[in-house]
Amino acid sequence: MKINVELDCTPEEMRTLLGLPDVKDVNKAYVEGVKNAMSGATSIDQLQNLAKNIAPMGEMGMRFFQNLMEAGTSQASSKAKSGKTDKD
Repeated sequence: MKINVELDCTPEEMRTLLGLPDVKDVNKAYVEGVKNAMSGATSIDQLQNLAKNIAPMGEMGMRFFQNLMEAGTSQASSKAKSGKTDKD
């Protein structure tokens, strides 16, 4: 048996429904910190090092995310070329 439930709510309402914390202030502070750090970078190398340091799990996390995106795009591309969809 398959049951589908559709909820029409805002992200804030969904967080409350699921009992998740409101991280708006933490996210704002994080973004401000990244902006400040990036404004001090004077070269591409400094920006790359900054990105590696602030990414989850550092460089390993960046590689994992890059591989994940490449796999997803190549799979989507091959499906588009063959005309297949997820429902096929």
